[in-house]
Amino acid sequence: MTLRRGPAPWNVENREILADHRVFRVRKDVCRSPKTSRLHEFFVLEGSDWINVVATTVDDQIVLIRQFRHGAGEVTLEIPGGSVDPSDSSPLEAARRELLEETGFASDHWVEIGRVNPNPAIQANTCHTFLARNAVKVAEPALDGTEDIEVELFQVSELDSLVQEGHITHALVLAALHFFRVGPSGASRA
Repeated sequence: MTLRRGPAPWNVENREILADHRVFRVRKDVCRSPKTSRLHEFFVLEGSDWINVVATTVDDQIVLIRQFRHGAGEVTLEIPGGSVDPSDSSPLEAARRELLEETGFASDHWVEIGRVNPNPAIQANTCHTFLARNAVKVAEPALDGTEDIEVELFQVSELDSLVQEGHITHALVLAALHFFRVGPSGASRA
């Protein structure tokens, strides 16, 4: 497949941090259009990269979590995930940490199966998706003060129904499940 290159990138003339809110910063970029040479302001949310973990067990179950999400104002069904902390040496280390902290599960079989830009129009971070095969429960979850999580196991064969029936609605989780289905090389797992 041959992809077209597309429009030229815009030149950043000025960059300024407007606010810092612990989990994200608001940045204003003043950029010059390569087409018209006019200046335009763009506002960008800067934050840590994120990770998602599709964890499967030896008996073909997937580890899911339920938690209250303040943005949506509801309890959601998701895969484990979180931020890449400054103390993490890599997104993979963050994925291992988050899986253990949120679920008590661990794995020795990890592979990155995909990456997405959550919203490239206004966000500057990347979400990395990892597959953790043969996950086993090795501890109780170690939740932080803002987490109230329940762990649930479902058969992998139930994933399509969970999505189609609207039980899983988180866009980044849906992207992760797509990567799980097609695999890193494009070979289907379904």
